[in-house]
Amino acid sequence: MNRDAEHTTNFPIGHKHGSTVVVRISSINSTSQMRSGILLCMRLRCSSWILRLTLAVLLAMALPPLTQAQVIKSGSPSCPGVALTFDLCPVRKGTGYDQALIDYLIEQKIPATFFMSGKWMARHEQQVQALLQVPFFEVGTHGEVHTHLPLHSSEEQKQEILGPVRLLKTKYSYKAILFRPPYGEFNDETVNVVRTLGLQFILWNVVSGDPDLTITASQIEDRLKRSVRKGSVIVMHANGKGKHTREVVQDLHEQLLLERNLTPMTISDLLTCKGKVAP
Repeated sequence: MNRDAEHTTNFPIGHKHGSTVVVRISSINSTSQMRSGILLCMRLRCSSWILRLTLAVLLAMALPPLTQAQVIKSGSPSCPGVALTFDLCPVRKGTGYDQALIDYLIEQKIPATFFMSGKWMARHEQQVQALLQVPFFEVGTHGEVHTHLPLHSSEEQKQEILGPVRLLKTKYSYKAILFRPPYGEFNDETVNVVRTLGLQFILWNVVSGDPDLTITASQIEDRLKRSVRKGSVIVMHANGKGKHTREVVQDLHEQLLLERNLTPMTISDLLTCKGKVAP
């Protein structure tokens, strides 16, 4: 046997577009030290490549999708508070304002967050001013005309979102940073626009169902009992569409939240878990 004969060895080190990537190494049998050095080098390179690939995969798995990372549905599950939030959408019939509900919130000093549409604000200037003056209330926006945002272009969505933000700033000197999309509908473009505008995207994780005229107050309360927990964000309405909203809020305040040792907070306080926590 010729010990000086040249041998060729193929080393697969990965795949690219379905094909195996091969490194071909030529060695002299008589030079065992050289061959060992080459093999060691290849092992080190392969190990490094595999390590980098593994880290990249783990990092990708750990990061949530862009859309979900930008949308807030609740506070921390360790925060002993809940956010009572009320949408103020435009209505075709009625006053568009639940005065009895607002009076109860103020009387009991219950923190709450209101999401106003531009069209609603245009017809309720006095109510807007009154809500902004309550120190334990917080105001966010809910689109200009309460449209279905995913049906519109990015620029159209931007103008729809900016309408009430500008109105609150110019007419009421109030800087609104919270935004809730009409109907809870959005797409990636909505999220990108909201982020670009420097707003916080607020949804909810507990649906009261208060605009549904076919259900009773007891049915709404039962639904809340099954869903409300630490960090919950409850969506309700203060535009008069909720026939039982005031009654349900009273039950929440006087029974459910007390029984579970939960404290009402504004959205901003819930997200930082600040505020007076129930003993």
